[in-house]
Amino acid sequence: MRKKHSDINEEATPPDHGDRRVRADAQRNMDALLEAAKAVFISSGVDAPVREIAEKAGVGVGTLYRHFPNRSDLVAAIFRREVDACAAASTCLGRQFEPDVALGCWLHRYTEFIATKRGLAAALHSGDPAFASLHEYFRENLEPALKARLDAAIQAGQVRADITPFDLLLAVGKLCITIYQEDANHIRQMVDLLMDGMRYGAKRTANE
Repeated sequence: MRKKHSDINEEATPPDHGDRRVRADAQRNMDALLEAAKAVFISSGVDAPVREIAEKAGVGVGTLYRHFPNRSDLVAAIFRREVDACAAASTCLGRQFEPDVALGCWLHRYTEFIATKRGLAAALHSGDPAFASLHEYFRENLEPALKARLDAAIQAGQVRADITPFDLLLAVGKLCITIYQEDANHIRQMVDLLMDGMRYGAKRTANE
């Protein structure tokens, strides 16, 4: 019996389940490496041995180098991953909470990003050209994320209107710099105090 053209095509193009599994495994390895490297860099600094990172991720050193041939590749990937996660949180929080609460929650989430960035600071400030585009990546992603939450709170009359997203990013960043990294409760209190100040300005404007 002659085979139909469609039968031939089906035989010639086998299912790619294997390829999908390989890609899924590779993505899991990459995620594990980035999470492990973030933790190791925070605790031991960016010069920590790559073997320590690989062991924490549960993979071989060769797997690490396949994904990230240079240490700068690993640092930049962690930075971008953390920026992406922080930016994505803005939309989720905006759906779950009132505008001013969502804004405050996002600022707390931003302090978590700053803690990670502090662990990468030695590399990021090294002058390596591999990191030249990261500041722009930071602003292009986090300013719009914060602007969405800030604009919503301003429009709801819940915070004062004379604040720019970049100024607020800088303000929270400076709060975190002046406080010991391990004192997360103190950082939370300072961010809450900052939010109270922004709410007070909005109430004063409304009364006028």
